[in-house]
Amino acid sequence: MDPHRSSISCHSHQSSYKRQRDDSGRSPRENKHFRTNTQHQYRSESALGQNPLSCRTLSTRRELYERDFPVYKQPVEVGCFSLDSERRFFNDSRQMRYYVEPDRNPNFNLRDGYRDRFIKRDDSVKERLDHILRWIVANKSKINPTGAAASPRALEVDFVTWRGHLTKLLTTPYETREGWLLAVTRFRGTFYISEVETEAARRERENRTERHEEMMYWGYKFEQYTCADNTHSLPDPGGVVNTNEAFCTVVQTRLADHRLLFSGEVDCRDKDPKAPAAPACYVELKTSAEICTPKQRSNFHRFKLLKWWAQSFLPGVPRVVAGFRDQEGVVVSVETFHISKISHLIKNEYNCWKPTVCMNFCCDFLSFVKRVVTEDSPRVVYLFSWDPYKDVTYSAHRDSQYCFLPHWYVEEMTRSEDSQYEPKA
Repeated sequence: MDPHRSSISCHSHQSSYKRQRDDSGRSPRENKHFRTNTQHQYRSESALGQNPLSCRTLSTRRELYERDFPVYKQPVEVGCFSLDSERRFFNDSRQMRYYVEPDRNPNFNLRDGYRDRFIKRDDSVKERLDHILRWIVANKSKINPTGAAASPRALEVDFVTWRGHLTKLLTTPYETREGWLLAVTRFRGTFYISEVETEAARRERENRTERHEEMMYWGYKFEQYTCADNTHSLPDPGGVVNTNEAFCTVVQTRLADHRLLFSGEVDCRDKDPKAPAAPACYVELKTSAEICTPKQRSNFHRFKLLKWWAQSFLPGVPRVVAGFRDQEGVVVSVETFHISKISHLIKNEYNCWKPTVCMNFCCDFLSFVKRVVTEDSPRVVYLFSWDPYKDVTYSAHRDSQYCFLPHWYVEEMTRSEDSQYEPKA
């Protein structure tokens, strides 16, 4: 029996067809890509001996995912990369920073430098998976085990994505405000997952208040107060905050039978030379409003800790250091949260989130993707859509604006794979 069957809502072709839509809100009858590709998909499924009218949606109802915690293999760092002040890629750790523990009551002024020492990344530029793909091209030997040349796959992994996209999946059963769009392309047997900005997210980004913009800066400023450039230096809070700069870890792991390769930005690492190997030496830095009432503490447990846990649990980052700030942006206290202990912190909260629900939903979504995304082509994108309180739906698109695998990557991976089969002189 399919272990995921209980959490999939099966509907007739007609009813699910009516619910399909793309991110512009149009019906499938207005989407010329949808009908062509679903017809192709049904032919493909029939050819494989499967039911052509298979399940078309995935439920997000929490109770369906309350079962045993799925197997999640300890994440292993297989590499890293850096992005400099101009967002250029480097296949090294030059942007790595080192954590310097602050006083418990540090009085850091997070507003300092916002007006005159802040270079903000242009978040209207969508980088998709490009940086991860550059790392893959430069490090194929680190991904594929010895002797994998005879494999039909270009990569010996099932999924390639950003950690942030998986974080959204983990938190979906408990998310009540923000939906998502995830584009999936199957290429040489591997599923690539890239986010598409929703219309609501675009409006929010373009209409942020000045206060919102400044509060986003506060998180980066806290990092500047607590990070040094090397093990022998101290933080320099008088410098420029440039949010183009980033250090990213690349990890491999396995969730049930899904082999994952993903990358995520890392704030800093433990400066102790005896610290464990990455990713266990990494530290995540966060800011949050100070907690003054039981209601605020409950909300912190229910909402903020969910996202912190999901973001750090996935790559195996063991702790989050949080700076609690007042309404004027001054950090009044610092507290460390160990990821392994967060589930104990929330266990007494009424109707709170459960790690097992998060992980089982993510696992089932990946299984859903494997069943749905049948055509192996960089020209074809399956767009998975979700809004709070609804099921996950999808539509298929050929040669559309959703295509995200760059030509240079497709050509490089095709050439390198084909070269493995060329007869030797």
